[in-house]
Amino acid sequence: MHERSVVPGLPALVFAALTGTMAMMAFVAVVGPVVRLLGLAEWHAGLSVTAAGVLWMLSARRWGSLSDRIGRKRVLLIALAAYVLIYVAMAIFVDAALARPPALWVSVLVLVGTRALVGLFYAAVPPTAAALVADGAAPGQRASAMAKLGTANALGMVVGPAAAGWIAFHQLSLTLYIAAFLPLLSLAAIAWRLPPDAPLRTATPGPRARLGWTDARLRLPILAVFAAMVSVTIAQVTVGFFAIDRLHLSPADGARAAGLALTAVGVGLILAQVLVMKLVGVPPRRWIALGALISGIGFASVALVDARWELLLAYAVAAFGMGFVFPSFQALAADSVQAHEQGAAAGTVASVQGLGMVIGPMLGTLLYQWRPSAPYLLVGALLLVLSVAAARHRAGAPA
Repeated sequence: MHERSVVPGLPALVFAALTGTMAMMAFVAVVGPVVRLLGLAEWHAGLSVTAAGVLWMLSARRWGSLSDRIGRKRVLLIALAAYVLIYVAMAIFVDAALARPPALWVSVLVLVGTRALVGLFYAAVPPTAAALVADGAAPGQRASAMAKLGTANALGMVVGPAAAGWIAFHQLSLTLYIAAFLPLLSLAAIAWRLPPDAPLRTATPGPRARLGWTDARLRLPILAVFAAMVSVTIAQVTVGFFAIDRLHLSPADGARAAGLALTAVGVGLILAQVLVMKLVGVPPRRWIALGALISGIGFASVALVDARWELLLAYAVAAFGMGFVFPSFQALAADSVQAHEQGAAAGTVASVQGLGMVIGPMLGTLLYQWRPSAPYLLVGALLLVLSVAAARHRAGAPA
């Protein structure tokens, strides 16, 4: 059966994933210039991203469990509506602050606070969307549908910063207003195209699902999402420094090389997830084993890079492997639990994703200060461990 018939509203979910990621990445693209123009320090920008990751980590599991109880569509509408309001407030503040800069503590408080709240509410979207896919798709078919969401996220990662950079060249504050409009489009698509929640499969009497990070059924998905997020965030935070130091580039050329490397990441992710969509019969654990091995080789090879094209190739190979891993750990988590636990399972996995977003940048920069090749060798070893664990994993009873 075609996925559109077994996962009602999937196109709306894909559109929400695309526009939501574009809005998130647009902030990342302009936060540097905004921080400089407001007279803030670089670590204030890092603090805003870290705060968003912490709230994501703390709230994702609760959002997933809430969607089990009150419905997927309701949770998405609540979260996206709050996301829009917060983003609009941030855009208005930045617009006013660029004209008349306020006290530094006010700028720090508003930028960090609004970005943290964006992380809090957007944390509801990935686990709820994954739970919706698990509700509609049968075990064994979920990785293909998850890959559509993953492809949308990857495309948003590529298009978002590029579009934001072009708009910011003309007017910096306009970028944030347009970025705030994107989740409004997501909200409209979900409200219009997603079927009503009732009657929910999960709304049955009984104990509330309380899945945790130590649940034996979720060990491999949790290891996979943690290794993947730590690897990706380490690679993102170190690539600019690596391009300048190893390739002996100027800061401007280093930033350009880093941007090209991250574009190669988006292309690699999209190509891999198209394969996952096409090859429906491959079990998620096999995709994880293969993808982690390919990605580990790609990241570890960065330690040997001496030319710009080698850096781009290594990042593209690493991203190609990651494109197999990302939709598969979500599908494996869904296949490992029962119907009434889907939201809780997706939320648990998403909370570990937030943990990786917090740990990765800190670990990567500390290791880079010791030795530039160290972060990439660590990532290669971590992904090799994941590949072996996935290859030895034995599937349990499907949901």
